[in-house]
Amino acid sequence: MSEADITIGAVSSNGDRRLIPATGVADAVVRDEILDPPIAARNAGRIDDLLRRACSFPVLLGAFLASALFALERGFTLDPDVWWHIKTGELILATHHWPTTDAYSYTSAGAPWMSAEWFGEVLLAVVYRIGGLRGLDALLIVLAGAVVLALYGFATLRSGNCKAAFLISAISIPMAAVSFNLRPQMLGYLFLILTLIAMERFRQGKQRAVWMLPLLFLIWVNTHGSWIIGLGVVGVYLASGLAGFQSGSLEARRWTNSERLRLEIIFMLSLAAIPITPYWTRLAAYPFMFAWSLPVNVAQIQEWQVMPFNVVSGKIFLMLVLGFFLAQAAFHLSWRLEEFLLFLFGTAMACLHVRFLMLFVPFFAPLAAVILARWAPAYNKAKDQYVVNFALMAGLVIAMLHYFPSLQQVQEKVANQFPVRALQYLREHPVPGPLFNTYGYGGYMVEAGYKTFIDGRGDLFEQTGVLADYLYIKQLRPGTLQVLRGYGIRSVLMGRGEPLLTVLAASPEWQRVYSDSLSELYVKRDAGDAHEKVFAESLLGAMR
Repeated sequence: MSEADITIGAVSSNGDRRLIPATGVADAVVRDEILDPPIAARNAGRIDDLLRRACSFPVLLGAFLASALFALERGFTLDPDVWWHIKTGELILATHHWPTTDAYSYTSAGAPWMSAEWFGEVLLAVVYRIGGLRGLDALLIVLAGAVVLALYGFATLRSGNCKAAFLISAISIPMAAVSFNLRPQMLGYLFLILTLIAMERFRQGKQRAVWMLPLLFLIWVNTHGSWIIGLGVVGVYLASGLAGFQSGSLEARRWTNSERLRLEIIFMLSLAAIPITPYWTRLAAYPFMFAWSLPVNVAQIQEWQVMPFNVVSGKIFLMLVLGFFLAQAAFHLSWRLEEFLLFLFGTAMACLHVRFLMLFVPFFAPLAAVILARWAPAYNKAKDQYVVNFALMAGLVIAMLHYFPSLQQVQEKVANQFPVRALQYLREHPVPGPLFNTYGYGGYMVEAGYKTFIDGRGDLFEQTGVLADYLYIKQLRPGTLQVLRGYGIRSVLMGRGEPLLTVLAASPEWQRVYSDSLSELYVKRDAGDAHEKVFAESLLGAMR
């Protein structure tokens, strides 16, 4: 038998081996290449498909959302708490220990305190160390964009319509932006949406993503107390599939035995990750302590107030809720039990506390996208203009790079929000202490190395009684000056126009030694000689 008569075993297009009689080696090679394309050709096809996906119309819509978040957050408005979060992260990086007592204030010094959001604080400190203020601005933009893009992806996954998901995501930005303040809670917001995506994929039969949830919860519990909401989401999905039924507009599909077992394992593994913190179970108990043991914080701090319907976010919230129920009455839509329960929970919590708009938005957006998908035409891949999409996205990226704030711009924005110039004066002209400061200045003073009367750690100061005294002073209740004397206060730094400063200006005991467009500094007159002495000594020391 000649070599030309040997039959060659080849692989057919469906993966089966078959015999191909070959009349010659050349013919066999040709047949082999036809039946089994070269690896390079297959890889080229995959790359081409990946490029098409990256330049598709749904991705272009996501780029528009990201650019909208860039325009919104490049203004670099910071929450006062960001500064003490950064200071705590710096402390952990420097000492490799997690704080257990207060080291930042003189009113609660040594009192028990733990860094309940230490992982997010370390992230903030690392970014600040590497990129400074511009790095913080970039992080704010990236996190805000990631949250909205995750929301867009979740709404698309649930509705199957990227156009409807884009519209509701854009409408939701003013409400979601309430929580965009560069605190660890932004990471908690992102983790919540990622949990919802994983659970929705599981409901649609794609089970791989849920196995990442235990690791996510391990990071989450060390980042922000909203992990309890995420664990509740998994629990609601699990419980809603224990029985199947159809009742009016609600339906529940029963989990198969294998699905239920997987979810139970995921839930138990996630629950087991909760105590794995530097503070063990004490950190896991923090969300419950804050909700039930800190009535002054809940009653006085703005983000814990009831929904204000006189502001833009409140009006949008009201219109969306009313619109949902009108659509439900008109079209008799059917909803899965778990998503409807989460929607009701998010709506109720947002009405009680404005900060819980962060729950309403991701619980509502996929339902709204399903409603809008009735009118929005579906994405047609055959009509996509990939080159045009790429050009538009490239233009958006170039514009964002061009308009990214300079260092001088972000420094000016910080100086217009926090007592940068006042603290510079204090460094050059030391004043006698203790110094009483307004609540919003405390975080920046902590990061600058000053001991505070109070700062944004409301849990600590409520437990030590300082928060109640601060509110007593700020509200100018009878005996305010006596409370100041009780703390031995000899200097006061507050924002211009605050009521206490009006009283101090009219008092013969106090004198204003510094003011700018943002802040005013008062020193007690009986400490005036000491102030002059301290200043003279520092001046003589500099001359030597």
